[in-house]
Amino acid sequence: MPLQRVHFVEGVPEVFRASLQDIRREQEVPAEFPPEVTAAAVEAVRNARLPELDRTDIEFVTIDPPDSMDLDQALHIERSGDGFTVHYAIADVAAFVRAGDPIDAEARRRGETLYAPDKRTPLHPPELSEAAASLLPDQVRPALLWTITVDATGEGTGVTCERALVKSRAKLNYAGVQKDLDAGTASESLQLLREVGKLREQRELARGGVNLPIPDQEIVTSNHGWGLEFRAPLPVEGWNAQISLLTGMAAASLMTEGRIGILRTLPESHDDLRRKLGSTAKALGIDWPAETSYAAFIHGLDPSVPAHAAMLAACTVLFRGAGYVAFDGSVPEQPQHAAMKAAYAHVTAPLRRLVDRWAGEICVALSAGAEVPAWVRESMDEIPKIMDDADRRAHAYERSIVSMVEAGLVADQVGSEFDGVITDVDEKEQSRGIVVLTKYAIEGRVTGPALPLGQQVRVRLVEADIAKRTVAFELVG
Repeated sequence: MPLQRVHFVEGVPEVFRASLQDIRREQEVPAEFPPEVTAAAVEAVRNARLPELDRTDIEFVTIDPPDSMDLDQALHIERSGDGFTVHYAIADVAAFVRAGDPIDAEARRRGETLYAPDKRTPLHPPELSEAAASLLPDQVRPALLWTITVDATGEGTGVTCERALVKSRAKLNYAGVQKDLDAGTASESLQLLREVGKLREQRELARGGVNLPIPDQEIVTSNHGWGLEFRAPLPVEGWNAQISLLTGMAAASLMTEGRIGILRTLPESHDDLRRKLGSTAKALGIDWPAETSYAAFIHGLDPSVPAHAAMLAACTVLFRGAGYVAFDGSVPEQPQHAAMKAAYAHVTAPLRRLVDRWAGEICVALSAGAEVPAWVRESMDEIPKIMDDADRRAHAYERSIVSMVEAGLVADQVGSEFDGVITDVDEKEQSRGIVVLTKYAIEGRVTGPALPLGQQVRVRLVEADIAKRTVAFELVG
């Protein structure tokens, strides 16, 4: 079942070490940066192009997982009449990286940062991504400063994007911010993050949008072995995500009005997806009335409930088919991201995602009424394919890791029987399909005569191979 991330909380269990190395070798995951790229990064730090505008007066903070060092975003929110002003500083990678230089060439080869439970494979050299370009606390940094006005209902009403020097006051983490908000000791800006975040969530639901609060899965080791546990996201993670979504929608507005940009798009899902997800909900014992929409159903799930967490992970299938479209001169016929029910662009993670550098440059130019840089125009048509390929590689990498963990979870139970629900049947060979186990909320291949789609079944585990990353069942009876 698709998951967002798997974490090893107390080190890598020995049973997975060799398989993780095999996955990286098979997926051709890059290792260290070539010497010329590292040397170029060191030189880029010495010759950074710094903006004249100084906005170090804004009391920005970053909110990330505790161990993160590649800090893309810093936030400050203040009241403005009946509404709000959101200041969102985004790391300015283009202040260091020039089109065609070794760092740029390597970033185009990688496309995006890759994540595994035991290591991170970054898009940019750590001299930039974890140091000079990262919005670390008490450091003056070049940034793309987004200033977005928001009315009392949570609707964005105006946007500017400009280069500026900024300085984060603190490196905060989600658990600490949530604790301060719950205790009433958080700063005014963070209290407004909660207020604006909730307003944006309400607007999202009203327009039928979906933003999945997908829980992480943590592998917890103990004297008795290891187990898999869900970690539900905290409310503040959702509110913080809403600011990123707000910025992405503002960027899309700039692009469509300026008739140049790179949008993140997604076609409308079809009835077959609803049928498959309905079967998964049934397997997990979750009621999904026929009259309830995707958005209403997903907004009603509680990621702290294991079955709901598994359902949210399964719902990532709704985002399959997402892609990028570059345009110059006319807006695409289908500019929307169906899950968000809005036009949207990726602009808030340039340290970890290649396309954001191009999209950010476009927005800075459009906001100033200036020409989009020639290097952006000349290369922007290449970016959708680079990103689509990178997304496929990232999905295959994370899917392999999840499959490895799922196999490990039941590896010692080959021959045992389980309850589950058939969630998919091969149209050409109806003796083959997919079953989701009720107990573990994992899926595997299943074989048997006339597999009953959507029905509760009893299956026997016939294979669980960590090295091959396979789990297979046969129908009982």
